[in-house]
Amino acid sequence: MKPHTSLITFALAASSAAFQISDQTPIKRHDFLATVATGALTTSLVLTPTSPAQARGRASLEYAYDKYVPRINEGGKFYKTQLYGAISKGDWKAIEAATAEPPKKSKEDRSLQDGGIAKRAAQAGGFSDSRVLTAMDLFAATFSDSSISPKTKAMQAEVITLREVVSGISKAARVATGEEKSGGGLFGIGGKAPSNSELLKQVQELYLKGGNAYNQYVYAANDGLPVQLEKLSFL
Repeated sequence: MKPHTSLITFALAASSAAFQISDQTPIKRHDFLATVATGALTTSLVLTPTSPAQARGRASLEYAYDKYVPRINEGGKFYKTQLYGAISKGDWKAIEAATAEPPKKSKEDRSLQDGGIAKRAAQAGGFSDSRVLTAMDLFAATFSDSSISPKTKAMQAEVITLREVVSGISKAARVATGEEKSGGGLFGIGGKAPSNSELLKQVQELYLKGGNAYNQYVYAANDGLPVQLEKLSFL
């Protein structure tokens, strides 16, 4: 099956999953699933035809795949299940924990062979920069050599969007729990402190934006991936 066709089929199959949050105006999860097919057409214009040779050698790609893709896939599962559930319930503590960064690097971390990267990633939230987005960035870089390839650029552009999403969701959660002041005009909501319903609406929108970015990243990553490597999973 051609990539575009499979994406469209996937989007239609998932279109029954409604993203209902409390009594707010419903936001549907398939809003970002359905746009994958359209976005994929745009992405395909950016990417050049990809062959396995475009990665920095087969061994390098397979090493990076084994190291980073499990974290990326687990992050996607967390995003569409646990983070989705926390947002649907308006559980601000769970939302904050999901996007939280690990404690500052310690002397013990620095003494480890990898500088404590793996340990700190395990302490981070299920869809945080340290646990998921760093892995997405590093895997994207695998597809470049002496210069940054169009494939890497396309993938890293989606990571930039996801960082904005995670930062926005995390900030909203901290404001909602009283751990951080809004500073007035948070997310463009006037000069007064936003209400919980306003914060929740913004988080819903960020969630959908992040879902689109994640799926676009996966589409770009799967383009030209060697057949012996299992393709990354869409949300």
